Amino acid sequence: MKPSKLFAHFVAFIGAGAIFMRHRNDGPMPQAFGSEPKIPTARPQGIPTLKMPTARGWAPGQTPVAANGLKVNAFATGLKHPRWLQIMPNGDVLAAESLFVPGGIRSIFDYAMASTMARAAALGDSPNRIIRMRDADGDGVAEIKETFLEGLHQPFGMAQLGSTFYVGNTDGLMAYSFADGKASGEGKRLASFKPGGHWTRSILPSPDGTKLYIGVGSLSNIGDDGMEAEEGRACIYEYDIASEEIRIFAAGLRNPVGLAWEPNTGELWTVVNERDGLGDETPPDYLTSVKDGGFYGWPYCYWGKIVDDRVPQDPALVASAIQPDFALGGHTASLGLCWMPAGTLPGFPEGMVIGQHGSWNRSKLSGYRVIFVPFENGRPSGPSRDILTGFLSPDERASYGRPVGVAIGPDGSLLVADDVGDAIWRVTGA
Repeated sequence: MKPSKLFAHFVAFIGAGAIFMRHRNDGPMPQAFGSEPKIPTARPQGIPTLKMPTARGWAPGQTPVAANGLKVNAFATGLKHPRWLQIMPNGDVLAAESLFVPGGIRSIFDYAMASTMARAAALGDSPNRIIRMRDADGDGVAEIKETFLEGLHQPFGMAQLGSTFYVGNTDGLMAYSFADGKASGEGKRLASFKPGGHWTRSILPSPDGTKLYIGVGSLSNIGDDGMEAEEGRACIYEYDIASEEIRIFAAGLRNPVGLAWEPNTGELWTVVNERDGLGDETPPDYLTSVKDGGFYGWPYCYWGKIVDDRVPQDPALVASAIQPDFALGGHTASLGLCWMPAGTLPGFPEGMVIGQHGSWNRSKLSGYRVIFVPFENGRPSGPSRDILTGFLSPDERASYGRPVGVAIGPDGSLLVADDVGDAIWRVTGA
């Protein structure tokens, strides 16, 4: 066994003991979910809780567990860490294959984190490509699977508008010529982003196709290297295609990944991964509408104006912080987001689908599922519902898969990218 794997197992053993001591007097802790979540008082962790399952993958014939009334099948398998999905007008399904690439190791905790993430298949050599898939015969399985673009730099978000195909590389927004269902050329850099840290760069076009919205996460947990290093991060950008100008649309969003439009109000929504090191449910990740010019608290405060005492404060920014709309539980790593019209899945009204990639900074794992949040009158209107579960082993020691990107497929099904299971799952009515 490699030294890093031995160290990862040693960290898991030590971590289990630390988790037991930290929570030995705790009772059951309900998840901080909904519009009015109960968020426990912060309990800063000198050494953050570190718990991740070992990546196992799916056994032949094994699938996630679909909710009652639904069924799931593998749309595509044999991929390499598919993270994000893009549905093309001609029915092609694109998947961005990419992996986190660790930066410099500066402490024993950095090494512990990197070793643990490697055991969980969360870092490694990034494929740096986009795969094209198509279900040509309509049986719910992609027969065509081929490279669409390669030689990219940790690609994530994708968008196609007219004769241009856009890619969100970790270090910039790229544009490629697009014709006859294919992207070509060297690619033109339209904007640059600082790489590292929270590295994903999601892309969402405006409904009229004149602008792109891009999610860029923070470098660190709470501005650990100073706020100068965080300049231009923890925000959503707006890129104007005609003028080629880019500006920060909303800030104070630690790691805004999935982006989606609520079609009735025309509002932009996002899912945000909140900070670590304050407890299992403190603070919760969240789903929120995004206001032009809005500030959402990071790193100074969370869930509105709850101050994080670990951070040098800016009272004016705290006073302006907007409270999110809907809590999604602590450390669920809610990444994927898409709008699902009523009737897409039987028994489901309109609302948002969320791919919860799963936690590491808590004593009992959370996330590792695909959920649905119903909407009425443009707002979340009730408790969430599971769509897919079964990504974790019952003892939480292994993950068969981890859901990330979600999208409504060309046949009206729900597609889910699974970066540990190296698959795309397809959900329909039973």
